[in-house]
Amino acid sequence: MERVPEQRNLVLILARAFAAQLATAVFLLDPEGTIIYYNEAGERLTGRPFIEGAGSTLEDWMMRRRPRDEEGHELPIQELPLGKTMLKREPAHGIIRFQTEDGVDRRIETASFPLFAHTEDFVGTISIVWPIEEDRP
Repeated sequence: MERVPEQRNLVLILARAFAAQLATAVFLLDPEGTIIYYNEAGERLTGRPFIEGAGSTLEDWMMRRRPRDEEGHELPIQELPLGKTMLKREPAHGIIRFQTEDGVDRRIETASFPLFAHTEDFVGTISIVWPIEEDRP
């Protein structure tokens, strides 16, 4: 029997449409931490087309990107802005370093926000990311 794709919440559908129109890198994750979308700017920033990154989890991303703080120490999920937002369901901001698909080290500033369909209905996370001036692709 053919599997029917899960219907996404309208908030995530609208967030994806919004992100697709931006020149700033935007990443969307579902409530389980699966990457459900990133735009063209996100592709340029990571060096990986969305079609290849779709369905990856935050843990997968961490293994591939090795996120670090300004001093070079690897960061666990709960210390990443995106991880904080996923775990605490509140906005978070920070500067991190990570590696692109081809091994380039990037320094970025990111702000993550929880997405709610209703007051208690957490449907995912949106993360807006911009490279620090000297690290723009």
